[in-house]
Amino acid sequence: RMFITYPQTKTYFPHFDLHHGSDQIRGHGKKVVTALGNAVKSLDNLSQALSELSSLHAYNLRVDPPSFALQLLSQCFQVVLAVHLGNDYTPEVHAAFDKFLSAVAAVLAEKYR
Repeated sequence: RMFITYPQTKTYFPHFDLHHGSDQIRGHGKKVVTALGNAVKSLDNLSQALSELSSLHAYNLRVDPPSFALQLLSQCFQVVLAVHLGNDYTPEVHAAFDKFLSAVAAVLAEKYR
């Protein structure tokens, strides 16, 4: 969804097969979801839980600050969740997930300062 809605994000993955359902896209998606799952388990210490990931993106991959990238990803997540969860995706669920992703983005952006 992100590559279709925000085609400019493809530039971060020049070595990936960007076709829908490719193994590389699925593999990276799994990494993202795993990292978010670890963040959920460490809500009381997000900085420590995401430190390695933050360093990787800031110093090695040198991608845009996560506040920008996660804003786009967050919007995509919200749409997918709304479609799949239907009426169970309440305004409260939306707000909670948005708050969580904003906290993750803030922690990931710490290494950019």
